[in-house]
Amino acid sequence: MSCPINQSQAKGKRPVEQSTHHSVWSRLFSSSAGASTSAAPPPAGDNLKCPVDHSTPSSVWSRFFSSSTSSTSKAPTRAEAPTLSTERETSSIPKLADGNWVYPSEAQFFAAMARKNHNPQAADMKTIVPIHNAVNERAWAEVMQWEAGRGGEACGGVQLVNFRGKPTERSIRARFKMLLGYSPPFDRHDWTVDRCGTQMRYIIDFYTGHSHGAGPSFYLDVRPALDNWEGVKMRTQSFWDKLFGIVTPASVLKPPTRTK
Repeated sequence: MSCPINQSQAKGKRPVEQSTHHSVWSRLFSSSAGASTSAAPPPAGDNLKCPVDHSTPSSVWSRFFSSSTSSTSKAPTRAEAPTLSTERETSSIPKLADGNWVYPSEAQFFAAMARKNHNPQAADMKTIVPIHNAVNERAWAEVMQWEAGRGGEACGGVQLVNFRGKPTERSIRARFKMLLGYSPPFDRHDWTVDRCGTQMRYIIDFYTGHSHGAGPSFYLDVRPALDNWEGVKMRTQSFWDKLFGIVTPASVLKPPTRTK
């Protein structure tokens, strides 16, 4: 799965956060389910950035891939990369400065995985990249559902500030679900967004869903972190809405007054 890349990289600026391992999504998708994306690669030494952080261990996403990416497969050569698309697709996710994050191309994704010795298959890039992009868009759409009506429109809309992969750190909710017998999430990310100067951290747990077709399916558990009163208020309102089916105005819940 590919992630939005900061367009400022093309201008020589450093991205918000650096990705490392790219094998996580690499085994999720079969090479037979090809699809193309648009996206333009930077020099081979550049590291790409995007909300779905590739710092996750190779076993996380990789175990879902097709048999075409077997552990005994021969390491890819540089000669395979030129056959891949070098076009990049602009995401719908605004970045803090200006413009939107940009997804990596097939060639970029392949090269990044090859540098980490994850034995990528060129044919699989046509599947990995578009699904990776789609999951990013889905995650952002769910963040926007939480942010709807909270004032972000007054300053041009909510923007993604940074992101971080935490594949080995289970969230409290994920641990609770596991106690109830649910499968653990295969990945976790924290996204920080800016709402007119107010920064909110969102926790995203990624679960495998029931596949209804040839490709894999995912379930994303997206919610604001309980870092501050705003996060507590948003989560409380959501619980109230689900319990009673009544929308709670934001003005109903006020920050607690500090006693002297």
